[in-house]
Amino acid sequence: MEDVTGAQLIAESLKAQKVQYMFGIVGVPVIEVAMAAQAAGIKYVGMRNEQAACYAASAIGYLTGRPGACLVVSGPGLIHALGGMANANMNCWPVVVIGGSSDRNQETAGAFQEFPQVEACRLYSKFSARPSSLEAIPSVIEKAVRTSMYGRPGACYVDIAGDMVNASVNRNRVRVVSCCPPAPVSLAAPDAITEAISVLKAAKRPLAIIGKGAAYGRAEVALRQFVETSGLPFLPTPMGKGVLPDDHPHCVAAARSRALHQADVILLFGARLNWMLHFGLPPRFDPNVKVIQVDLCPEEMGNNVRPAVALLGDLSSIVTQLLTCVHKDAWKYPSDTEWWITLREKMTANAKISKALALQTTLPLNYYTVFHHISQLLPHDCIVVSEGANTMDIGRTMLNNYLPRHRLDAGTFGTMGVGLGFAVAAAAKEQSEKKSKRVVCVEGDSAFGFSGMEVETMCRYMLPVVIIVVNNNGIYSGLDAGTWKEMAKMGNLTSIAPPVSLLPDARYDEMMTAFGGRGFLVRTVEELRSALQMSLNDWERPSLLNVLIDPSSDRKQQEFPWLTRSNL
Repeated sequence: MEDVTGAQLIAESLKAQKVQYMFGIVGVPVIEVAMAAQAAGIKYVGMRNEQAACYAASAIGYLTGRPGACLVVSGPGLIHALGGMANANMNCWPVVVIGGSSDRNQETAGAFQEFPQVEACRLYSKFSARPSSLEAIPSVIEKAVRTSMYGRPGACYVDIAGDMVNASVNRNRVRVVSCCPPAPVSLAAPDAITEAISVLKAAKRPLAIIGKGAAYGRAEVALRQFVETSGLPFLPTPMGKGVLPDDHPHCVAAARSRALHQADVILLFGARLNWMLHFGLPPRFDPNVKVIQVDLCPEEMGNNVRPAVALLGDLSSIVTQLLTCVHKDAWKYPSDTEWWITLREKMTANAKISKALALQTTLPLNYYTVFHHISQLLPHDCIVVSEGANTMDIGRTMLNNYLPRHRLDAGTFGTMGVGLGFAVAAAAKEQSEKKSKRVVCVEGDSAFGFSGMEVETMCRYMLPVVIIVVNNNGIYSGLDAGTWKEMAKMGNLTSIAPPVSLLPDARYDEMMTAFGGRGFLVRTVEELRSALQMSLNDWERPSLLNVLIDPSSDRKQQEFPWLTRSNL
């Protein structure tokens, strides 16, 4: 048997566990690992920042159900990736980070980029370990991949000492580890299913909430059958959008606040009662609301609100159990109830407000006008990536999703800077699988700044991502160019410029053209529609639309805003 290096063992072990993608930044001591990964048939994407690389690897985990690998160098490289690991853990997405580290014989001696990496990663991951020998690499990789997927998905870390990368061992000394199977599937207790249906039948104002756990759990077919059979109104969370189409007649997203506030029974499918759902508490919710909680994580049951019924297990399987019970009892919630009438009236009223804002023709443009015209041109099967403050929040209501796992945004952790990494991952997956879905990344100008250099990554790999920067010159709001110039005349801008302000009318479009992509400066509706259509028709290179809007443009007044203060 021939000898095999540590780098080869890492790559072959990842491949054996059906890890298909690796994102990272190479350097000492992991260059050979990336080369071995490519030789093993793993698709390697070199990024410009380790955070973005980890965001991309975790997005692959969400999109495919199998973790992506993130490869980073020691010390600062690994530290930069911690943000992506934390985001993956909070979003419950599987990812495996492979980090190079100091040589074993230099530990505690002040080695190059020496850092307690295994210990540091324990705060940000489900599993963190360093193989004790070359022979142990396949077993540790298998455990990292398995742990990242089983139970509540999340991040795992494998530390590789620098001297192990090029060291070699005879193959017959290395134990072959087979691929870990998909996570085991469990069902809810039958009596709990019966109780849940009983609570639903007694409800006057029921509501189903579909979270990204339903999207990750591939529950779309069963959920559609259940919603249409039971007649329940449903509300998607931001990344639950598309599990059922946003234009489905039972979707009440346009009356979100009213639905949450007045529902007396909520059936919670793979969503958590955290800040994004206002903790399930008054005044956002009825103080007497009954919650039927469906989740695969037992520790999630009862967080903030004690459930009337807890259904623990695989989400798709539990929905099938509920559907069987509904069929057996021939039960359906009527479509002509006062509850449905109330929801439809609120949806109609909110739609009128948004449409009035969208049809404004004054310049500069506002958010609603921009999103109105974007929504008219986007293909129904496109993958929408979105981040920002107003940009993301308004986009949640105006950019529809029609397919599951076709929306990626800042998520549970509210992380800014994820957008371009997510877009690279989605586009790399589409390119690799030879599919033809467009990836459209809608960003605020502040959010774009976190990972803007990843436009070079897109150009380098010829990933035809369409980036739309909704540019209001600031964080939440900015200043117009005239006001900025007047302030500059007054003295030192570090003393007087508002902390939320960014450089007015910054030419983000020229960043894209600098690397060979297409850049468009957009000020009018006509320019927006023309540039977006040209970008969607170009499959050879990425594009960036720099859409200048009114710096004081804001969202319409919400009954209950997304962000819930903790002192309620």
